[in-house]
This record gives sequence, structure tokens and C-alpha cells, in this order.
Amino acid sequence: MAKFLIDANLPYHFQIWNNEDFIHVKDLDDTWNDDTIWKYAAENKLTILTKDADFSLKVLYKGAPPKVVHFKIGNLRIRDFHHLVARIWNEVETLLTENYLINVYNDRIESIK
Repeated sequence: MAKFLIDANLPYHFQIWNNEDFIHVKDLDDTWNDDTIWKYAAENKLTILTKDADFSLKVLYKGAPPKVVHFKIGNLRIRDFHHLVARIWNEVETLLTENYLINVYNDRIESIK
């Protein structure tokens, strides 16, 4: 069963997320707005992976669920994005056990309980 919902603004074909723990919005309905994505993630206990600041703001105001991993990294080549995610993913998963918002930057990770 999936644990993570990947927002439409992140790569669809991405090897690291090519397993049963991840589902992409495009596999559900790529016309969904942020509120629909939020509701679906909350109802299905999924963590949203996104580059969209709206989800970070929403989790700060409404709280979790769902939890959010916000990639605040600007535009990276897919290869550079892949290297970043591969390097930090274990830490992100560990931080998600006790935090509801993870902000991922090129040079650091911040977590909010």
C-alpha cells in the first residue's frame, strides 16, 4: 500500500519512487486541485511530496494529516534531483516518524513537529 503521494510538479518517471510505496497524482487524476489532493492524502494516510508551497502553508495552518515533504530546491536537472533525493531520502523517512513537515533544500533539511 502506498505511503507517499507525489504531486504533479515532481517527476513522474523517477526510479527512486518506482515502487508500491509511492503513487503519483497523474496515476489518480492530474486535474485535481490542491484541496482534492490534500483530502485524498489525508483520507488515505499518505505523505504529500511536492514543490508547491501551498501544501507547506496548509499543513502549518491545519496540521496533519497529511504530512508534507516540501522540496524547496528550485529547478534542478533530473540527474541532480535524483542525486539529492538518493542522498537524503533515508533521513527524510526517519524525520517523518516524528514531524509533520519536512523542508528539503539543496544544502540542508529542516523538520517541523
